[in-house]
Amino acid sequence: MLKTLALFVLMLVVLATAGLAIYAATKPDSFRVERRTVIQAPPEKIYPLINDLQAFTSWSPYDRKDPAMKRSFSGPQAGPGALYAWDGNREIGAGSMQIVESRAPDKVLVKLDFVRPFKVQNHVEFLLAPQPAGTEVTWAMHGPSPYVSKLMGTIFDMDKMIGRDFEAGLANLKALAEK
Repeated sequence: MLKTLALFVLMLVVLATAGLAIYAATKPDSFRVERRTVIQAPPEKIYPLINDLQAFTSWSPYDRKDPAMKRSFSGPQAGPGALYAWDGNREIGAGSMQIVESRAPDKVLVKLDFVRPFKVQNHVEFLLAPQPAGTEVTWAMHGPSPYVSKLMGTIFDMDKMIGRDFEAGLANLKALAEK
């Protein structure tokens, strides 16, 4: 009786694991996370806080999660070619971000390379659009979703996890720009 129960439980675990693996394989091959906020400031005041990667660290939620992380900057201070690299704790990981395109005062595109905890390349967009109440700022990230990411996404809601960070960062940016 005990052996039969143990075998039954083992079969359920195997079936559940196989089902999870198959379900993960059906998920999309790419992802996109996006958050928006309206900041009561003109785009010309907000844009330099995004286009200058040293200024970016003043409102980035990730820099606040690991104040002891190692940081380096290279290339121009702002605009295309500006590069920011970091090496942080387990939560932050290690990688770099490089501005690949910027158009004042409404667009900054960034290539985001992670080397730890996973090696992956994503793309980040910051879009600024004038609104009657200020400027709508959109922070989006998109990229490939390899099988490991798909599997993790079946267990963790990546949109919520990354989205929370984007929301915190946009709140920090709002507080800084509205001073």
